[in-house]
Amino acid sequence: MSVKQISVFIENKTGKLAEVTRFIAENNINMKALSVADTHDFGILRIICENHDSAVKVLKDGGFVVAETEVLAVEIPDTPGALAEILEVLVKADIAVEYTYAFLSVKNIGHAYMIFRVDNNANAKTALVDEGFNVVNHETLF
Repeated sequence: MSVKQISVFIENKTGKLAEVTRFIAENNINMKALSVADTHDFGILRIICENHDSAVKVLKDGGFVVAETEVLAVEIPDTPGALAEILEVLVKADIAVEYTYAFLSVKNIGHAYMIFRVDNNANAKTALVDEGFNVVNHETLF
């Protein structure tokens, strides 16, 4: 049970992020979640879209370098310490977290999710579910 994430590699230059997001908008791709990471020379725009396959095709056809990654979406309670509890479960299961970012579902009003890129999706899912957390798939989000 995972969610498909798209990573778009862009030059770390003024205007490049605006350029790629304009391209995405002009091609009617609705980004539901995003994260940007950068280094000195390039950036990675990580996005989650409802129509993943179509978005990947449009971006590749547009000349962008794109990678696809399976990530976990974990429903997170709106309470202090909820993220810490999830992270503690992952630590206890010896799961390394590479990165994380937030996602607010339009379909499931009132539910927020954390997206996690971890070193072992299957083990992370098992550990989280065993501790009572809801790990959802792409279809559940949309």
